[in-house]
Amino acid sequence: MRTRVLRLLRRPWTAAVAAVALVVSVLVAMPASGAAAAACRVDYGVDAWAGGYTARVRITNLGPAVSDWRLTWTYTGDQQVTSAWNATVTQTGASVVAVDAGWNGAVATGGTAEFGLQGTWRSADPAPDDFALNGTSCGDDGGTPTATPTTSPTTPPTTPPPTTPPPSAECGDAVICSGFEDQAGPEPSGDWRFTAPDCRGTGTAAVDSAVSHEGGRSLRVDGRAGYCNHAFVAHTADLSSVGPVMYVRMWVRHSTALPTSHVTFVSMPDSAQGGRALRVGGQNGALQWNRESDDATLPAQSPAGVALSRPLPTDGWQCLRFAIDTTAAGLDTWLGDEQVPGLHADGVPTQDVDQQWLARGTAPRPTALRLGWESYATGDDTVWFDDVAVGSAPIGC
Repeated sequence: MRTRVLRLLRRPWTAAVAAVALVVSVLVAMPASGAAAAACRVDYGVDAWAGGYTARVRITNLGPAVSDWRLTWTYTGDQQVTSAWNATVTQTGASVVAVDAGWNGAVATGGTAEFGLQGTWRSADPAPDDFALNGTSCGDDGGTPTATPTTSPTTPPTTPPPTTPPPSAECGDAVICSGFEDQAGPEPSGDWRFTAPDCRGTGTAAVDSAVSHEGGRSLRVDGRAGYCNHAFVAHTADLSSVGPVMYVRMWVRHSTALPTSHVTFVSMPDSAQGGRALRVGGQNGALQWNRESDDATLPAQSPAGVALSRPLPTDGWQCLRFAIDTTAAGLDTWLGDEQVPGLHADGVPTQDVDQQWLARGTAPRPTALRLGWESYATGDDTVWFDDVAVGSAPIGC
């Protein structure tokens, strides 16, 4: 008899949604030869909130060394995976398959591999079971969980999904990694080019050597109110192959509070919209996403929806990050280390948040990045950008 242990860990929270801390210990009979495919232990740690969760999964290989791995499990509630990192995760019904990312496929005997995922749930979020590594069970279905009731918050946690390794403030192998330090003159040059996507008015853009987040330079845009005063600086990188989740990090500093009317300061041509823009900006004084093709917004511009977003603070550098799932209509947004609840879209429509967004749209596929200012009524502003990065892995502040 050889022992395999499956540990399912749920962190405690405080508020209305019930959660449990689960520890499952299971004995499984092994073939006499001991020569079967790799056995494993799985640590599945969950951070859950009302309607969503993130999970950090650690595989410990208790069998022979493997050069690649495939972990399967079954959800016992109505969980739905929306994104993952350090593994390719797919789901059919309640069955989930996670495959290594290539670079983390080799696992020695006693070694570990880790990955993370994010998902949604509607009525129940119990622990999964039936874990198997490369086709061999990691535990026995006859095991009985020992549950300790706790509570969970009604809103998402205020930190980004955990990653393995943790997201770094460095760019790593990001497709775009720019602090504008390579800009030699006052006009954007090299990989950065001035552009006015629809029409050009009095808005301007320049390299600023007096204000910066780090280093000695930043990008400054003097935005002007009124349609046709568009002023953007676009990076020449083709982002059409970045993903499946595109991660964007930038430091932003702006001078005037976001107005009641609609403005945009990040514009990304989107092939899913025939080249029209996926936009980040503001309306009703708060941050919002906007889709140019149908003018859908995230969150909805109702009082309840706007209250779930956040203003963009003025006169100081702010770290703005977002994740765009190019395989689904999923978006996540962080201001500093706070995940903004109103700027979260997943596969489950939520009143005042992403119901309109999901009903109208398909999975976005941004192809380029433009930084600047676009106003559709009132709203002058001077805005600076620095330390901009875009890649296929999370990038921290």
